[in-house]
Parts: sequence; C-alpha cells; structure tokens
Amino acid sequence: MPQTSDLTRVSGRSGRAEGQVLNVMGRVLNLAGEPVRNAKVEVWQANTYGRYTHPSDPNPAPLDPNFEGSAVLTTDTEGRYRFKTIKPASYPAGPNRMRPAHIHFQVSGRQDKIVTQMYFDGDPYNKTDPFLNSSGEAGRQALLVRQLLDPSPNFEPDSKMVIFDIVLYKG
Repeated sequence: MPQTSDLTRVSGRSGRAEGQVLNVMGRVLNLAGEPVRNAKVEVWQANTYGRYTHPSDPNPAPLDPNFEGSAVLTTDTEGRYRFKTIKPASYPAGPNRMRPAHIHFQVSGRQDKIVTQMYFDGDPYNKTDPFLNSSGEAGRQALLVRQLLDPSPNFEPDSKMVIFDIVLYKG
C-alpha cells in the first residue's frame, strides 16, 4: 500500500470518494505520555455505504470506485499522524447484528503494537457491538470520538475533523 494521507482519492482516477469527508488526526503515545515517533499506523475501513474494498466482503452494498479504504502512515517526531477519509457506515455482521461505523487501526511502535478501532459517539449500533463493549466503560469511552469538529480553514470546505489518540504500552 502506498504511504498516503488522502483516502478520498484513488491514484489514476479523477473522482472523489462519496460521503462526508473526515480529517482524522491524533498522536501515538506511550503510557508515560511520550510521543512514539516513526510508529507505523495502518488504517482500513468500510466506505460510506458500509462496504469494504475486499473480495471477501459479502455485503451487497455498492463499492465506491474512488475509495480503496486503507492506508499505511508513519508518525512524525511528535507522534502525530493525520489522514483524510470519509465517514464509514455501519454494516451487517450476520443475520441479526449490525456493526457500528468504525475505522480499524493497527499501530506498531518499536517495542509493541495494538489493534484497535475508532467509533463514532451516537451511533445506534454502538450499544450492541461486542468489540466496543468488551473493553469496559473506560476503554469504551476512549474508543469513541465525541463529535465531528469543524476543521481549520486550511482543510477542505464542508469536511469534518476528529482527534483520536492511541496509547501503546511502551512505544
């Protein structure tokens, strides 16, 4: 996967991904609160219709030809990462269960790594998601982004912004 920070465009195509543009940013820190520099941040997610760009996704929702839904990033010296994407949709995870909208993260530091997900506060499927609710109330709150913020003027008009910090044990 190319190192990119814009998931709303696919190389070689002129269109933009459908959906609400979202600027996701945060820091990767260790338990002492120190930045983890040069951490590898892998992200993947469903599109605005709840479909992954993966051949094994059984969801009949439409694919978006302008959205591949994954990227590999590296944190800077302050542990910061940033990417532009679209807000994913919820999707069916079986005959009687829906997964809430979320973005997957796998973060690898020099000493350890974490696989986690970022969820959106207010999603009606959050309360029944086994992954989100397996982390206890404090963990659950840490995985929820509270609101979609209006970004600074140097971002795309009508886009939104969320801040999602990730903590590794040692870094």
